[in-house]
Amino acid sequence: MSISQLASSIGASPTLALNEQARILRARGEPVIHLGIGEPKNKAPLTAILSSAARLKEGDVKYVPTDGTPGLKKAIIRYTEENYGRLPAPEQVIVSNGAKQSIYNILLSIIDPQDEVILLAPYWVSYPEMVRMCYGIPVIVRPVEGTFHPRMEDIEKATTSKTRAIIVNSPNNPSGVIFSEEFIAAIVDYCERKGIYLIMDDIYHKLVFDDRHPRPGYSYTTKDIETTRIVVINGVSKLYGMTGFRIGWAIANKKLTEAMNNLQGNITSCPSPVLQSAAEGALTGMQGVVENLRLNIQNNRDVLMNEMRAFANVKVTRPDGTFYALPDFRAYSNNSIELSEFLLEKALVITVPGSTFGMEGHLRLSFSGSVKDVMEGINRMRWALDPSAPSEIYIGNRMLIRDWM
Repeated sequence: MSISQLASSIGASPTLALNEQARILRARGEPVIHLGIGEPKNKAPLTAILSSAARLKEGDVKYVPTDGTPGLKKAIIRYTEENYGRLPAPEQVIVSNGAKQSIYNILLSIIDPQDEVILLAPYWVSYPEMVRMCYGIPVIVRPVEGTFHPRMEDIEKATTSKTRAIIVNSPNNPSGVIFSEEFIAAIVDYCERKGIYLIMDDIYHKLVFDDRHPRPGYSYTTKDIETTRIVVINGVSKLYGMTGFRIGWAIANKKLTEAMNNLQGNITSCPSPVLQSAAEGALTGMQGVVENLRLNIQNNRDVLMNEMRAFANVKVTRPDGTFYALPDFRAYSNNSIELSEFLLEKALVITVPGSTFGMEGHLRLSFSGSVKDVMEGINRMRWALDPSAPSEIYIGNRMLIRDWM
């Protein structure tokens, strides 16, 4: 059996693989703590459940328009107007099976073989692979040592005649950093002048802390949706804790959305009408669920930062948003994959290696779960790595003694 060169070159999603690993360990009865998972623990909003149930009760679950049901698109248009100050036409909106497919649809629509896409490290794990799946070349721009914030001068140096797009994810997965208004203004202006698509991955845009209110990319251009180079990505997965519903969308000019519609129609047809009804219910229902989730996650962030203070020689940048932190563990190891495997073996704690985000020596820690998991997970990690921590610990019903130092 032969596999194509492309398929052979693409690795499995590290985060999805970790989720499966955690599931298997828990099925065995192991007291594993998952600090790698990228989903909140809240229940889906009641309005989402009721809307999807109503669609099922009707029994009319057939094909719907490839680019989304009229009801959901109307809700997305309203959401965009309220949160972005732009009123897209229905032809400028396309609904997909998750924000991940929305990004892939865009890349597949604008990239020819050997075209380049600039990615800002630390970047979401799937960005480079999706670029490669379109036969493009990911060009990595790294931040200044000790920070997670990109610089325009580095982006300008990385730009070539083959650059087709730049992806910006702020608040950022995996660091939790919100990019400065000065930077967003500068990169919007740069992409408008250079004719480069600026893909704004806004999937965490309301999960921000400490009374931060970052302005959307549209705020820094006078152009309308049809003429700007900005493309906005969003969805219900993170803001509403609806990761399994797989509904995301893109806002772009009509020519680009038409291209994405043609591609999607030949790949996945239409997103499920039942799940689109759920997304419509979330967007049109009471929005207090988002604020409640944000407050819970902010509290978890504060707990994580407090617990990490006891961890010797680990540097942590305080997250501005999302539900991730990306501590620097290079005092213990420069190989994040080996370090992550060590913590799983010794402490039964799942973390995500920083190398998958372009930041070797770091580990991504998710604080989207319970306060108990955050505290217990960091306590176990400290026991496994920090010589100043007590040498004995209870993991589940077993008392373990650290004997490798």
